[in-house]
Amino acid sequence: MEEMILILDFGSQYTQLIARRIRELNVYCEIHPYNNIPKLSQTVKGVILSGSPFSVRDEDAPKPDLSKIRKQFPLLGVCYGAQLMAQTQGGSVEPSEHREYGRANLSFVENSNVLVKDMSLGSQVWMSHGDTILNLPEDFEVIASTNDVRVGGYQIKGEQTFGIQFHPEVYHSVEGAKLLKNFIVDICGLSQSWTPDSFVDTTIAELKEELGNDRVVLGLSGGVDSSVAALLLHKAIGKNLHCIFVDNGLLRKNEFEEVLESYKHMGLNIKGVNSSARFYKALAGIIDPEAKRKAIGNAFIEVFDEEAHKIKDVKWLAQGTIYPDIIESISVKGPSADVTPEKVAILQDVDHIFIQGLKDNGLYDMVWQAGAMLTPIQSVGVMGDDEFLAKVSNDIINKVKGVNRVVYDISSKPPATIEWE
Repeated sequence: MEEMILILDFGSQYTQLIARRIRELNVYCEIHPYNNIPKLSQTVKGVILSGSPFSVRDEDAPKPDLSKIRKQFPLLGVCYGAQLMAQTQGGSVEPSEHREYGRANLSFVENSNVLVKDMSLGSQVWMSHGDTILNLPEDFEVIASTNDVRVGGYQIKGEQTFGIQFHPEVYHSVEGAKLLKNFIVDICGLSQSWTPDSFVDTTIAELKEELGNDRVVLGLSGGVDSSVAALLLHKAIGKNLHCIFVDNGLLRKNEFEEVLESYKHMGLNIKGVNSSARFYKALAGIIDPEAKRKAIGNAFIEVFDEEAHKIKDVKWLAQGTIYPDIIESISVKGPSADVTPEKVAILQDVDHIFIQGLKDNGLYDMVWQAGAMLTPIQSVGVMGDDEFLAKVSNDIINKVKGVNRVVYDISSKPPATIEWE
């Protein structure tokens, strides 16, 4: 069994990113929910507690017993995880005077401490919390601070137990990877010998043994999750994998045809189903974003179920969920307005011009996420001055009927979201 880091997930939006950063360090890790902690075997060399949308002050906040973990393994609490350990040991966690979202800089670093060694004064870190640790228990010592947060990080004296109130896993924390490496290599003692290739080989072998000659059906979305799942299954069972790709009418311009062609080129056994009209009917008159998601999800389940039942002797349903990658990072999003074929067509044209402009200017692979939003607001006029932005905005306005203003959103995430809702 591979030596590993165990990540206990408290529901943070960044939990998958913690795992990705660890795996980039050539260390294997697994994510498990806080309320379903697996048996702690000898392969576990350290434990990380994720952040959470909960406040430790909430009555229903998750508060598992961590005493056995603290005695047995090195432990790192991130944000909520740090606040949880501080509070349960007698410290005080209170609402921040100002919600702490965004960039901050380290104003104090205890470089003799192994977790934060070699981190620089002034180094940028990323905060994302509404509570803060005001006072630590007596056996806790501060090892890092920012200008606004005295307890940026701490260690429990005599233990390999640490907490940090910033997020080392996001790229905004410039030396975050250094901190994670200090914990994983220097504190937990992992050797950095795991590679994705070894994981792929092991996974394919396990799938072959488990599935044999059974047939499997998988819904493909065109994104990285289902695509990687499909390729792994295809390598294991070949044509016994049956893939279904549904056009919901909300895809990018020409995406349905292009994705189908790409999948066929990969050798996948795939069927494309154009159900645009069905999805538009399900979305008619719906404005609330959550209601839209449910309508799309329900319509997809209906279409997928109908198509899956046409395939004989299927024994398995496959679902793919993996760590995000660049394939799914360029998306088309929409705000709170009703969905119509006409509006989707406008968005597809705008998105096509924008994405092609990024590619033509060598910017596509430098952008983490990009897409088009069509707001339910009428306006007049256009103004722009930056070279690329001015050109692409003019192209959109001149070439897409129904658009007369292009806005560049520079809000950080969080507190903003990528979706305009």
